[in-house]
Amino acid sequence: MNYFTTLNESEPKEIIPGFFARFLHTENISIVFWEAKAGSTFPEHSHIHEQIATIQEGKFQLTINGETKILEEGVVAVIPSNAKHSGIALTDCKLMDVFYPVREDYRHR
Repeated sequence: MNYFTTLNESEPKEIIPGFFARFLHTENISIVFWEAKAGSTFPEHSHIHEQIATIQEGKFQLTINGETKILEEGVVAVIPSNAKHSGIALTDCKLMDVFYPVREDYRHR
């Protein structure tokens, strides 16, 4: 088993315009390290996965079930299963999302 990985060994993949991702998957969770360009919008969507989102750098406006908050370093958002959510990068951003269960749709990207 490989206990360590270096994220910068792979090129980030543009998942939607302006959002570039590096993925890490375990048996039960997926972690996505995002780089988002200022002004890029992640459209409203929902999924069965529970999600925890945190920002590492920049400012990101996140809306969950109609409630909006600006995420800055140190702010964590908990997105329940099937909650509608969307966001916009107010600045260039680095974010991290954790999903449970694993995101099979992201596993092969």
